[in-house]
Amino acid sequence: MDSMELNKGVAAVLVAGITFFVCGVIGRTLVEPHHLHESAIKIEVAEAAPAAGAKADELTPIGPLLAAADAKAGEANAKKLCASCHTFTEGGKAGVGPNLYNVVARERAAAAGFSYSNGLKAKAGTWGYEDLNAWLKKPAAYAAGTKMAFAGINNDKQRADMVAYLRSLSPSPSPSPAPLP
Repeated sequence: MDSMELNKGVAAVLVAGITFFVCGVIGRTLVEPHHLHESAIKIEVAEAAPAAGAKADELTPIGPLLAAADAKAGEANAKKLCASCHTFTEGGKAGVGPNLYNVVARERAAAAGFSYSNGLKAKAGTWGYEDLNAWLKKPAAYAAGTKMAFAGINNDKQRADMVAYLRSLSPSPSPSPAPLP
């Protein structure tokens, strides 16, 4: 290869680079962006006010919510939120979480074939409606040190639907709690 061919190749690369650079400068000059000082569209979000006399972190009693709860909606939510870790069938095996069939009124931390955290083992008693409501709201707050990595369900209606579904997973469901006056 002679030196003239090498010079032509280097010149072609340099000309291409200079051409791209000049085109970029001309493009930025012709189409200069105009930066806004404030947003062109104002989006106002109203803060959801807590229920009358209730604080934002306060747990709404489940009794009145269960009266209007929809177990089918709870089943749909359970399939989306819980089915990756839990089973819901009679005699179902524990997975990442325990089987939830007949969980209402069952002893806490007592499902066969599952190793519970010490935080949940320390909670004596059975799973009542208010316990399930508190657990579903925020498991880590209900039982400190729980292994369950679920953030919780903040929506009261969705929690009530879920509890109604869990109540339906029993050959003889526990009676619903009486609504508050």
